[in-house]
This record gives sequence, C-alpha cells and structure tokens, in this order.
Amino acid sequence: MNIIILRNNLKDALATLGGIKRENTQLPILKNILIDAKEDGIYISSTDLEIGVVHKIPGKIIQKGIVTVPYSIFSQIISNLSFERVTLELKGTSFLITADNYKAKVTTTPPDDFPIIPQVSTTQDSVFTIDSQILLDALSGVSVACQVSDFRPELSGVLFHFKEGQFRIVATDSFRLAKQEISNKKIKTNLDKDFSFIVPLRTVQEVLRIFSVKKQEPVTIAVDDHQIMFANEQTTIVSRLINGKFPDYEMVIPSSYEVEMTVKKEDIISALKLTSSLSNRLYEVRLILDEDMKYVKLISSSHEFGEGEYMLSVKAKGQPIQISFNWRFILDGVRNIKTENIFLGLNNEQKPSVIRIPDETSYTYILTSIKSN
Repeated sequence: MNIIILRNNLKDALATLGGIKRENTQLPILKNILIDAKEDGIYISSTDLEIGVVHKIPGKIIQKGIVTVPYSIFSQIISNLSFERVTLELKGTSFLITADNYKAKVTTTPPDDFPIIPQVSTTQDSVFTIDSQILLDALSGVSVACQVSDFRPELSGVLFHFKEGQFRIVATDSFRLAKQEISNKKIKTNLDKDFSFIVPLRTVQEVLRIFSVKKQEPVTIAVDDHQIMFANEQTTIVSRLINGKFPDYEMVIPSSYEVEMTVKKEDIISALKLTSSLSNRLYEVRLILDEDMKYVKLISSSHEFGEGEYMLSVKAKGQPIQISFNWRFILDGVRNIKTENIFLGLNNEQKPSVIRIPDETSYTYILTSIKSN
C-alpha cells in the first residue's frame, strides 16, 4: 500500500468512526480500524460487532493494499498534524505515516483478523431512499422516548413501520411514546406491503451523529432478516436489528381529551425550567387548570427545598383538571415541536395525554401522568 490523502479528509473519516466502541478485551482487533485502498477509493472501516461503519475518502493511490492499525494512536497522530498532505505506506508489517518533516512507524495487525462487516443487499424490495433531513428530524423527535432495557429489549430500539402507505417511526419506554409519520410521497421505495423492524437506539444515535454532517444528501436504507444498512455516497452504517415484538402503539394513542389546550412553546419551556428547580425526586410538576380556562398553574414542591408556582397563559376548553407529570418528559416533547404554539390534550390519570402541533398529527408525543398518592 502507498497512498496520499489530504489531512482534513482523513480527520473527517476518523471522526465518523469515532462512535464505535473499542473496549472489547476479548477481541483486541476491534481497537483497530481497517484501511483498504482500492481502485475506486480509500475505504476506512471500524466495527464493534454490533455496528459497523465504512467511510470512503478520495486520495492518490500509488499502490493498492489493506492494513489495520490502532485507532487511538492513528487518530492522535492525524489530529495533531498541521500539514496538508499525508502519505501512508505499508512496508512489511510496519505502517509508515509521513507528512513534510514528520514521520512515524506504527505496528500493524494482519487484516485477516479484522471482522467482516456484513453486506446488506440493495436489490430487494425492502429498500427505500429518504431525504436525510426528514430522516434526522424524525429520529431525533422519537428517540427521546427510547431507553435501553435489559428486561424488554424491544423497547431498546426504534420501530420502523410501513403501514397503509405511511412510514411511521415510533419509540417508547412505557412511560411515554413518540410517533412520527412520513408520507410515502417523501420516500422512494418498491415496498407495497406492511413491514416493520426495530433498530437499536445506539444505531439511531450513530445515524443522527454521522449523517447530520451532510444533511442534504439522501440516505438509502436496506433491510434483511437480521440487519439494516444506512448509506449515503460516502458513509455506510450496518447494524443488527432487535428481535422482538414492539408494543401495539396505536392502542395507546387517545382519541379524545378532557382538556384541549394551546400554549406558546417558549412560555411553557420557561415555566418548566423555573418550576423544575423545586421539584421532588420524581421530577414532578403539577398542572392545575381552573374553571376560567385562561391560566394553568404549574406547581412543584419538595420537602427539602420548598415550593414554586408559575401562572401560564393558555387557550383551553374542557373541564377543570389537576394532573402531575415528570417535567423532563414534558420538556422533551415540547422541544421537538417546531412551531410557535403547542397543543396539549390532557386526560385524567387513567388515560395518557398528548403533545403535538395544533391541527397536525404527523408528530405525536404521548405521556402518562404521575399517579396521586
């Protein structure tokens, strides 16, 4: 191998691979990255056996070749270089890094020891292409409702569900649920049947991190029985899927509310931040709507610190209600609404409540209340 690469391209590639876990002591090779110089470009790969990332960068290929080197050492060297061009050359078992008046020799590991990152076919029906910004907005909006669970692994991921011409992305931790609907007009696919799979939360987080750099490029998603691939022109992410049955989320979504309330987004964020400073260990904030339907009180209290109250102006209809929520859960839902005003559909403790855009149901955030003692 003998190649010349621009330093910034190499730094971008190493940053892309930076989210892969490398703590597996049983397989030291996972601490390495694979550099493969082919005729059509230079491919740099990393994997932790659950997620694999391959990033392609341009460069001058004097001689093709393949090598694995420790990520931490190689990344540290490249990040501290101040020279524009970097020459990488493999001589025997030594990997030479040269840039103007700097050179280093790094010990390598046989590339055959590096795990193969699986291929996911893009010729089957379960392949679709979507604008990256639409995908990123949807994933960021629902992933706040997802938490890793050792007892219920199906809740440790995000559901991708194709149903009746709609693409739905859903997540829940059993206390709250977030759902984003995307019209089939915004995706390109040959899929003509109901289809669903669960993507691990960490994979979703890597998709958000990596593809947010180039938000204008479309993303191709391909799925088989056990794996999923996300790819644009430069980067490919391959991940395992989660086996399990996702909860029937449609049964959770309420069709009516005891109170329908509209409030300004910035006002409710300010109210939650102020009242949360005196909340108890349950992060509880109590909402009290009186008969005048013009103001809602947000009240928080703790035996240790005291009590706080905020009067929030609202437009509401329905009946008086008192209900408590985890203020962090409300804030997560509110922050994912992109409009000036927020709709809250409140119910009693036996039914969940809803946060969404007024007169719009494409994004729905559902949360349960804190039961009264």
